[in-house]
Amino acid sequence: MMVKPHPVFLIKADNQFFPTKRMHIVQLGPYPPPEGGVCRNILAIREQLVKNGHQCSVIATSKSPKIVAEPDVYHPQNPFQLIKLLSRLKFDILHVHVGGELPRRVLAFLLVCSYFGWQRSVFTLHSGGYASEKSKTARKYSLAGFVFRRFKRIISVNTLMVKMFEKFGVDKKRLRLILPFALQNPDPSVEIPPSFKTFAKNQHPFLLSVSLLEDEYDLFLQIDSLERVLEKLPEAGLMIVGSGSLESEIKAAIANKSYAHKIYLAGNVEHKITLHLINECDILIRTTKFDGDAISVREALHLETPVITTDNQMRPEGVHLIPIQNSQALSEMILYLATKPEKNKTPPHSDSRNIEEVIKLYQEILEV
Repeated sequence: MMVKPHPVFLIKADNQFFPTKRMHIVQLGPYPPPEGGVCRNILAIREQLVKNGHQCSVIATSKSPKIVAEPDVYHPQNPFQLIKLLSRLKFDILHVHVGGELPRRVLAFLLVCSYFGWQRSVFTLHSGGYASEKSKTARKYSLAGFVFRRFKRIISVNTLMVKMFEKFGVDKKRLRLILPFALQNPDPSVEIPPSFKTFAKNQHPFLLSVSLLEDEYDLFLQIDSLERVLEKLPEAGLMIVGSGSLESEIKAAIANKSYAHKIYLAGNVEHKITLHLINECDILIRTTKFDGDAISVREALHLETPVITTDNQMRPEGVHLIPIQNSQALSEMILYLATKPEKNKTPPHSDSRNIEEVIKLYQEILEV
């Protein structure tokens, strides 16, 4: 099942060479498009692994509207194909990423992965909302507890999640708190589509929302709230980046508004372009009914872009909080931030420490 030990070779870091074993990591999780937060974490880990001279394969666990053939990327169409892949691929570490809820079918999927990964399996739960819901009811002698304990290491994305896994009976030594993002600067060589540029240039303030077009992101709230904003700031406009199952409903909701021309539904956008939009917008909006952290929020803070987000008790410092599903609070916060004097942004530095911590975790497992 597992690959034979790879030859030792030299990796250069900080002008020094040190020996390391070439690893083959297999990651399972959603693969773009659409490009959500979990996808970004998977891609960032893959990019860093390849940069360090390792191999990384990805098994997509979500349906993609556009599958492009890529080396070491697999798109099984059913559970049988997934099991066949897991039994055929040779790897050193199996890393499973899951976001959202964990119903029995997802727990069954994790159980299968833990079997094939055995003592070289890693699990990252990206759903802070699940942790807030289960932290009080988690029990060691439960199906979830049994499944979680089968993984060699579990990566938690916040402190509440660490406590939850402990209640599920996971040994503290197997838990790691690693935030699921790498902070990058916009690539100056990337071209923003002309229609995006035109819309952004003509909106004052230019409001941006980045999320999947799903119910938990409360996008109808943003659309409705813009009406109050336009009464005071008629040049304001909102761009919504993302795709999802509610696309047709959101299009209809926008079309029914008298200010439909002030809302741009951009669809799925490559991350390298989205990063430019986050940097250029006046305010990033993140409204949710159920979620934990968000990479777009972290990226906006990194780029010193003001952020408005619903309060879920797990937001990072520096954001402007509003109550969940409160349209008036959102409108008032937009108006407040839009009238504040603009600050000169300090050019940020890229930060991949979180991703490097994940790779160190892989090496730790192999050393054991």
